Amino acid sequence: MPQVILITGASSGLGKAMAELLASQGHIVYGTSRKPSKERFPFKLVVMDVTVEQSVRIATQQIIAAEGKIDVLINNAGMGIGGALENFSAAEVRKQLDTNFFGMASVISAVLPSMRARKSGKIINVSSIGGLMGLPFQGHYSAAKFAVEGYSEALSMEVKPYNIRVVLINPGDFKTGFTAARILTAIDSNGSDYDKNCRSAIAIMAKDEQGGADPMLLARTIGKIVKKNKPKFHYIIGRFDQRLIAHLKPFLPHSLMQWILMDHYKV
Repeated sequence: MPQVILITGASSGLGKAMAELLASQGHIVYGTSRKPSKERFPFKLVVMDVTVEQSVRIATQQIIAAEGKIDVLINNAGMGIGGALENFSAAEVRKQLDTNFFGMASVISAVLPSMRARKSGKIINVSSIGGLMGLPFQGHYSAAKFAVEGYSEALSMEVKPYNIRVVLINPGDFKTGFTAARILTAIDSNGSDYDKNCRSAIAIMAKDEQGGADPMLLARTIGKIVKKNKPKFHYIIGRFDQRLIAHLKPFLPHSLMQWILMDHYKV
């Protein structure tokens, strides 16, 4: 049966790949973008800024008015700011968390009343491998994704009596425009005491991402999750080595895990 699916951050990257695949499978797909686009998409693109509550409310109400429901919500919108934690301004911290965490929560709050009324729905939250381990010089990104983890665990219990399933996705490195869109803090952009290690870590992250998996790998997994009546709560998706370290982390001493990450990022 075709389902009505809302995907945030669908004008490019992972979100676009998901939206295109799900539309090709016959679903009614709405993807969001902060700005209107002249590009033609095989799905319906709506303007929504997840950091603005009014924008979220208007867009979700329009979809529900047009389709009568939203069966699946996929929270994918995200952005990255790199730099030393010490060097983040309050505004830069807020910008990182607004999109990656608070925006997600805002969209969920807008969609849940309709799902609860129907006693049916699926919420898929896209976290990151960085939500399972703190990454050097991407600390506030990791903090936002760690918040997504805890939020999703709590949400899954709160909405289960309403027959709403919550799914948490942890992608590893994928080749998308996320790399080029990453910015550095204002201080780190101009050089700081952390400059050598910061630029080394960010350069390795960029290399890993651009050598990462095809976004269609994630899209196909999402397609399977959408079809399942009872999907698992947690999916880690990406290269074998990244999936392995994510699974091993709970069993490794902190000092060993720290050494592995510091060695990889050359810090």
